[in-house]
Amino acid sequence: MSRKTWSQVGQQFFFIGPAAFFFTVIVVFPFLLGMYYSFTDWNGVSGSVTWVGLDNFRQIFAKDSDFFPAFWFTLRFTVAGIVLTNLIGFLLAYVLTKPLKLRNALRTVFFMPNVIGGLLLGFIWQFIFVKGFAAIGELTGIGFFNLPWLGDETTAFWGIIIVFVWQTAGYLMVIYIAAMTNIPKDVLEAAEIDGASRGQVLRHVIVPLVMPAVTVCLFLAISWSFKMFDLNLSLTKGGPFKSTESVALNIYLEAFQNNRYGLGTAKALLFFVIVAVITLIQVKITKSKEVES
Repeated sequence: MSRKTWSQVGQQFFFIGPAAFFFTVIVVFPFLLGMYYSFTDWNGVSGSVTWVGLDNFRQIFAKDSDFFPAFWFTLRFTVAGIVLTNLIGFLLAYVLTKPLKLRNALRTVFFMPNVIGGLLLGFIWQFIFVKGFAAIGELTGIGFFNLPWLGDETTAFWGIIIVFVWQTAGYLMVIYIAAMTNIPKDVLEAAEIDGASRGQVLRHVIVPLVMPAVTVCLFLAISWSFKMFDLNLSLTKGGPFKSTESVALNIYLEAFQNNRYGLGTAKALLFFVIVAVITLIQVKITKSKEVES
């Protein structure tokens, strides 16, 4: 190698090496170790690890009565969460790109829930659902506030959805705002001169041109929804009767409460594969709909 080549290699190692090292130690190594443990019967504590091959995966499909109900809840939650958080985030961005006096203040207000930790947010909303809504219901007599928000399967599901959308829509709003502000003004003006209505401009001009942002936002929403754990733990703990138990919570309980770390990591590996396939399909579909501005 020439001196110039060694210099380039040294520069790359200097700038990329530390990040690559910590990424390997913190992400890659634990992931590979988790793959290994998914084929073992380990309780997470003892020094002896027994290799069981595919027995953990057979148990998930044949004997486990909790994983697939948790997956069905997570799937329903993901669909509702993706649709609502993207729809509300897009609408907020569309409104807050207009010349409003309080535009910047409103952007800050809608983004603020995202900076609050999920556990803290869950406990705050638990108080709101149990105490706050009950007090409002007694004062007003409105049935909506007297519902058993965290005590019934249906209302608990929508309660988690409300908190999730309230927390994440502001983050997606920022991404959509960035995409909308980058739309060329002459394109919008040309559409208005041609007689297009606001609805037609939104549907045929704005939406196609912000598809790259849609790709990113759908990817983030899918990832957040499937991995939802802290809100689930702090709001309902999977209740009532495990009707709102997410896959992430089910894996946590299996590994750290039931002390079946091998089975828990097997569930995590299976869950990872499912989420990876879904996100790859989503990115491929939305990427095909992107247009150049």
